[in-house]
Amino acid sequence: MRRRDFLELLTLGTAALALPRPARAAVPAASQLAIGQLEHGGRWNPRPTALRRLQWELAQRTSIETAPEAVPVRAGRPGLHRLPFLYLAGDGAFPPFTEPERAALRRHLQHGGFLLVDSADGSDGGGFDASARRELAALLPASPLLRVAREHVLYKSFYLLDHQGGRLLVKPWLEAQLLDGRLAVLYSQNDLGGAWARGALGEWEYACTPGGEAQRETAFRLGVNVAMYALCTDYKDDAVHLPFILRRRS
Repeated sequence: MRRRDFLELLTLGTAALALPRPARAAVPAASQLAIGQLEHGGRWNPRPTALRRLQWELAQRTSIETAPEAVPVRAGRPGLHRLPFLYLAGDGAFPPFTEPERAALRRHLQHGGFLLVDSADGSDGGGFDASARRELAALLPASPLLRVAREHVLYKSFYLLDHQGGRLLVKPWLEAQLLDGRLAVLYSQNDLGGAWARGALGEWEYACTPGGEAQRETAFRLGVNVAMYALCTDYKDDAVHLPFILRRRS
C-alpha cells in the first residue's frame, strides 16, 4: 500500500472515531409507572421518601418499569389520566376537596384509575381517618368501604399474603370501595408509607411495631401486590393460575 493511500485510510478512520455515537434510546416516560401523590389542604406528604422507595422496590422485584420519583398532583388539574395509580396520604385531619376536585377524581376512578389511601397518623375515628372516610363517602356514595376478604386476588397478585404490614398495625385488614366488582379505592390505616420510608444514607426512617422487620417486608410485599393489581386488576383470578397458587400455599 502506498504511503498516500495509508494516510487517507488513517484519516478516514480517525474521523469515524470522532463522530458522535448514536445514543441509547431513552425509555419513554409513558412506559414507566409513576405513582401520583394527591395533594390536599393538610399534611399531604408525611413520608416524603416512601413512594420513591416503593417504586425502586417494584423495579427490583418485578418487571414493572418505574419512574425515579412519584408525581405530586391536584385532583382537579390536567394530567390526572396519565397516572393510573394514585396515592392519598396524610397525618392529621384535612379540609374537604372541592366539588370539581371530587368530580375529576370520581371520573378518573370510573375510567379505570386506582387510589390507595394510607393513614400515616395511626388514627381510628379521628384525625386523618375521619377526613378520609368523609371524602371517600362523598367520592363514591354508592360504594361504601368494605373489608377486603382474605381470599381476594389482591393478596395473590404477586406475593401470597395472609396478613398486613405497615409502620403500625391499627387494623388487621384493608378496606375498599368497588366499582363494577373492581377495587377502585383501597384504604390502609397502618401507615404503609412509614414502613417504606428510607433515608438518603440507607437507614429506615421509622421502626415497625409490633412486628419489626418482618412487618416492614410485608408492607413492601403488599405495596408490590397493590401496584400489580392497579395495573392488571384480577388477571390472577383466572383458573389457569389455580394449581400453581395451591402448590405454593401447601
